[in-house]
Amino acid sequence: MTELNNAVVLLTGATGGFGQELTQLLLAAGSRVMRTDIDANLLEQQSEVLHQHTHLGELLPSIVANLGSEDGCKFLYQQVQSLCYPIDILINNAGIAMYGRMDEIPAQNWELMMQINLLAPMRLCNLLVKEMIARRRGHIVNISSVAGWMAPSGLTAYATSKFGLRGLSEGLRNDVKHFNVKVTAVYPFFSRTPILHSDSFGSLAQGTTDLPNWLTTDPHKIMQATVRGIQQNKAEVFPDVQGQVLTRLKRYMPRFLQWSSTRIIEPFQNPS
Repeated sequence: MTELNNAVVLLTGATGGFGQELTQLLLAAGSRVMRTDIDANLLEQQSEVLHQHTHLGELLPSIVANLGSEDGCKFLYQQVQSLCYPIDILINNAGIAMYGRMDEIPAQNWELMMQINLLAPMRLCNLLVKEMIARRRGHIVNISSVAGWMAPSGLTAYATSKFGLRGLSEGLRNDVKHFNVKVTAVYPFFSRTPILHSDSFGSLAQGTTDLPNWLTTDPHKIMQATVRGIQQNKAEVFPDVQGQVLTRLKRYMPRFLQWSSTRIIEPFQNPS
C-alpha cells in the first residue's frame, strides 16, 4: 500500500474542484501537501482557510506556476527543488476543458489545453520520476476522465488529451514497475466542479444546457474513492458507477454505448 501519512504530495490544479477536495482528504490522512496553481490570490485565500482547521498533515508552501508551457513546468520543478522536499506522490490534477466542434475551436485554445492536460503531466513525470527511481519509491497519479475512454461529440480535443493521459499512465507504469514506483490513472465521470462550465465554441455551443444533477457526481465522493485507490496502489480507478458502466460498455458493447449516449448525453449538448 502507498502510505499517505507523512508523505510529501505535489498536487497540481490545487484550487479547482477536485484539487480542493484532494487537499482536504490528503491533509486528513496526514500527508504534507504542496499545492500549485496559476492563481496566486486563490491559492492564498484557500491556504488561509485551510490553516484555520486542524489537520493531521501539514500544508507546505504553495507554488504559483503556469503549466501551460515548458518553462512553467521547469519553473515549478525548480521551486520544488529549492524547498528541499523530496516528492513521494505527484498528483497531476491540473486540467481545463472546452466544448465545440474541432474545426470551430480556435487552435490556440485547444493547443493550450493539450499543454496543460497532457504535456504538463509528461514534463513533470520526466523531471520527477528519475528521483523516485533513485529512491526506489514513489507514486504518480494522473487524473484523467471517462473521456479518456470515449469521445462524445464536442469533446474531441478534450478527449484527445485524456486518451493521451491514459497512454502515459500505462506506458509509464511499465517503465517504472521494477523500481517500486507506482502509477495510478483515475477516470471520473462528469462531476459537479467548475470545469462543467468551461468555454463553448461554434455551432455546438448554440442552445446547450447544463447537465442535470442526476447525471453528474459529487466531487467529494469521487476524490474519496481516488484516495482509496492511491492507498491500494490501483493501476486504474473508476471512482463512480457511471464511469464503471460506460468503460465496460466501451470495451464489450461499443455499439450499444454509441446508441445510448446519443439518447442520454447528446440531448443536453444539442437540445431540440
